[in-house]
Amino acid sequence: MSKNILHKSEGVLAVKTARKAIENVLDGKEPEDDLPSLPVIFSEKRGAFVTLEKDGDLRGCIGYPYPVLPLKEVLVKSAVAAAFEDPRFFPIEKKDFLKTTVEVTTLTLPEPVEGAFTTYANQIKIGTHGLMAEYGDHRGLLLPQVASDQGWDAIEFLCQTCVKAGMTPMMWKYGAKIYRFEGQIYRETEPNGGIVEGEE
Repeated sequence: MSKNILHKSEGVLAVKTARKAIENVLDGKEPEDDLPSLPVIFSEKRGAFVTLEKDGDLRGCIGYPYPVLPLKEVLVKSAVAAAFEDPRFFPIEKKDFLKTTVEVTTLTLPEPVEGAFTTYANQIKIGTHGLMAEYGDHRGLLLPQVASDQGWDAIEFLCQTCVKAGMTPMMWKYGAKIYRFEGQIYRETEPNGGIVEGEE
């Protein structure tokens, strides 16, 4: 990733902002109360996701794939939604959040994967690119770390992104629009602990 990256200090602030927004809601405050002071890059419109994990298992993941809101607003909204509105989980409680780590993934602008579908796999670098698939009203996205975590190759990644979008796996061959993007990850090494860049 060559542009619009977060420096380490900014990545740390991104994670701290996400955690503080959730803590505020748990304490009965507004999510935006007493957030860290943020540099100007957080006013730029950026896509981002907030992922919560407890004991190594997913506890919530919500985000904005497109740069439609300032990064600060995306972090707050995504963090609150991941904690309290992810339909796969019950809203988080304070005792659980004390055991939960926060991870932030900021995204580059999605760019279309173009040319013949037979060339798509060569345009996708596992561990670097995330994918988005669109067809009609169907849209789905998988972050870069998903393919790495699952051990998928580029073809499987394409198929699983289509499945995420509610399509048949091979729709990337039959008219679905495929986009790639890059993600920059900052995460806590333990609940409310140190913050590092990248995956484990």
